[in-house]
Amino acid sequence: MIRRLEDHRRIVVKIGSALLVDRATGDIHWRWLESLARDVVALAKGGREILLVSSGAIALGRGRLGLPKRALALEESQAAASVGQIALARAYSEILGSHGFIAAQVLLTLDDTEDRRRYLNARATLGTLLERRAIPIINENDTVATTEIRYGDNDRLAARVATMVGADCLVLLSDIDGLYTAPPNQDPTATLIPLVEKITPEIEAMAGGAGSELSRGGMKTKIDAAKIATEGGTAMVITLGKRLSPLSAISAGERATWFLPAADPVAARKKWIAGSLDDRGVVRLDAGAVRALRSGKSLLPAGCTAVEGDFHRGDTVRIVGPAGEEIGRGLIAYDAGEATAILGRKTHEIEEILGYIGRKELIHRDHMVLRGE
Repeated sequence: MIRRLEDHRRIVVKIGSALLVDRATGDIHWRWLESLARDVVALAKGGREILLVSSGAIALGRGRLGLPKRALALEESQAAASVGQIALARAYSEILGSHGFIAAQVLLTLDDTEDRRRYLNARATLGTLLERRAIPIINENDTVATTEIRYGDNDRLAARVATMVGADCLVLLSDIDGLYTAPPNQDPTATLIPLVEKITPEIEAMAGGAGSELSRGGMKTKIDAAKIATEGGTAMVITLGKRLSPLSAISAGERATWFLPAADPVAARKKWIAGSLDDRGVVRLDAGAVRALRSGKSLLPAGCTAVEGDFHRGDTVRIVGPAGEEIGRGLIAYDAGEATAILGRKTHEIEEILGYIGRKELIHRDHMVLRGE
């Protein structure tokens, strides 16, 4: 059965430097990028939400600065990134703009997807961009990163972004058309594996080595990305990226390897909230708020009667009803002192009380799991 990108709602696409940057000129491979843009626009016009995780800043910058084609020192990589990020953002802005879409640059490090407070900020920003039909162009923040500038991190970053935004599909555009039983350039008997239902030690052992001097990735980092994505409820596909229109080629049935998710993104996120984090406090509700939550609403300050604990924004708290019964758990949107200040108040009063425009929900429905779910 042909698996199609059109069957997914929110799609993250990872683009490697070796695909985006012309090795001979050190500049953007414009013909290829235009074909990718047409694919992205077609999916977006069909109602899909698209996020691009794009390498290329260092590769573009090193050419403009005349840096040699060898392993760069840290300061050389960061200097190249500072030049290349401007060129990369401009390219995406112009090429997507010509189709009537807005490109948005988002620079992240792995820490931004691991620290809970920064995680929520990044997730909210990306969510707002998607609501406005913009196309986020996400890149590793190589200009300031240190340990993040190393072999293959954008594969893992793409997987973390996919799980962060609740994507149901992650596409890794590669220099190979999928996962083989052995590296095909070394073993002529190697065969493509079209579907991986579960990542086993045998699957991990099939990963090969690194790519070119422009690409820090290899099959190993793609398998690492698959583990992150599928455990978070996101399907993943590896396919050959260097062909023109690589996304439409997937739906046309070109060779690829699909990795099935362990659960859907919503179920995986609820499991993470319910069982993977220690609670740092308690939020007590009135009966009306309990009814609202059970009908699918977010938790607003007006329905809260008390908070307990020294928690911070992004921490997990227990949600408790008027009789002391635990209703569920969720990620709180305010520090304990701020939550105390707005208890029982209407959302339009939050700015006057706190001095800034905060989030209207104390706990958003997407960041909450109720008992029995």
